[in-house]
Amino acid sequence: MSWWGKLVGGAFGLMVGGPLGAVLGAALGHSFDRGLNGIESPLGGAGSQERAQAAFFTTTFSCMGHLAKVDGKVSPSEIQLAEAVIQKMQLTPDQREAAIRLFNQGKQSDFDLDGTLRQFRDECRRRTNVIQMFIEIQLQAAYADGDLDQAEEQLLLHMCSILGIPEQRFRLLERMLRGGQRSQQRAGGPPRQEGMSLADAYEILGVSKDASDDEVKKAYRRLMSQHHPDKLVSKGLPDEMVEMAKSKSQDISLAYERIREARGH
Repeated sequence: MSWWGKLVGGAFGLMVGGPLGAVLGAALGHSFDRGLNGIESPLGGAGSQERAQAAFFTTTFSCMGHLAKVDGKVSPSEIQLAEAVIQKMQLTPDQREAAIRLFNQGKQSDFDLDGTLRQFRDECRRRTNVIQMFIEIQLQAAYADGDLDQAEEQLLLHMCSILGIPEQRFRLLERMLRGGQRSQQRAGGPPRQEGMSLADAYEILGVSKDASDDEVKKAYRRLMSQHHPDKLVSKGLPDEMVEMAKSKSQDISLAYERIREARGH
């Protein structure tokens, strides 16, 4: 049974207590009154794959709602982005309803952002690739309206600080996202090699146009390893988010082939 099935099948030992427990309990309509540590949960102990998956799901949608509200209003494009993520995940009706409620929980003035992120970090046991995927999704949410305003940028940097992601890494992820978005806009859908500019390809791989062939290949292999769907799932990415990881891998692969083509390889 999946993490979701265990969670809603009467086994609420996962998130009892703590900020994640509060937001998840509110979304599911349950009250959790015990502490997280030392709980005998059918989802396993802290740091287990299924607990990390549930923590990822909970934190992703609640923080997305918080990010959408940080500039004082939630734009239609930000709501559409949340709906697009839900659609891409192919959630069940119950999961979809929970995701929407988590999004709305994150918009509340009493949402404990810092506590939620710290508990998420602890549940993931500093699985860097999974935490990075979380930031990439939040970046997509911030850019849903086509721009990253100052309030959104500061909030994302704050998230990175709590999760242990250096600002330099955040800036790289931001450039990679922008490159992918421009290619998608030109293609009128998922990026295609023939519609991807060389400049965007370099940004997606996070290397400069002056990088050597060896540096480009190393960047490609590193990014493909970081976004390998099976690896991410084994480390805590919910199965429902596999398609998002696959989409990112496709962008990386297309960018690499675009650079190779331009260099005559």
